This record gives sequence, structure tokens and C-alpha cells, in this order.
Amino acid sequence: MSQDSDWAPLPPTSTGLRCRCPRCGQGKLFSGFLTLRPRCEACGLDYSFADPGDGPAFFIMVFGCIPGIALAVWMETSFQPPFWVHLLISLPFLLITCLLPMRPLKGWMVASQYVHKAGVGKLDRASKDDP
Repeated sequence: MSQDSDWAPLPPTSTGLRCRCPRCGQGKLFSGFLTLRPRCEACGLDYSFADPGDGPAFFIMVFGCIPGIALAVWMETSFQPPFWVHLLISLPFLLITCLLPMRPLKGWMVASQYVHKAGVGKLDRASKDDP
């Protein structure tokens, strides 16, 4: 396998939002809707470093769900439509704003982790004064 220094750095926005490998920009990042592949099929980069956690879901909730619920509440208080109107307007709006950006956002977070060499935080308990 080649080293990371053999590859030109790629911006995480272009590779991540396209759901491509953060090292080569060619291989696919996902094997399912949100399931990461074990490694890149083009360059062999091991994706075990990637742990976006709940980051994508948090951003989707803030920027997708809250405006969607605000739309539904506004419609209800202003017009008091029947339930089926909410099923035709509010539900598709929520699904579109929550599901469509989830995969590119997760790809962007994985690519950002790779570019910035993010990892699990560790405490340095050793001190110069300790024997």
C-alpha cells in the first residue's frame, strides 16, 4: 500500500460531498446508504479511522428537522388544515430535508477526519515533575 504522503491532498468538501475516498477521490466511500466500506477499492485506504458518530444526525436535526417542524406548526396554527394536508406537505418536506443530505454530510465528516487527522482524544497524564 502506498503512504499518505504519496497522494496530493484533496479538499474534504469535494471528496466528501461526492461520497468518494478522501485520499484518492476515486473510490466509493459507502457500500450501503450510510454503511462505510472497509477500504477504498481504488487506493486501498482503510476506513477504520472514520467515526463521524452522531455529527451528521445532529446537523440534520438542527438544519432540517427544526425548520420542518416549524413549517408544520405554522401551517397548523395559521390554516388548521386537515391531517392529510400535513401528510402531503409536512411529511415529504421532513423526509427530503432529513434523508437527502445525510449521506453527503457523513461523507464530508469522514473526509474532514482524514484530512485533519482527527482521532480519539487522549489525556497526557505524564508530567515532567513525575518520576
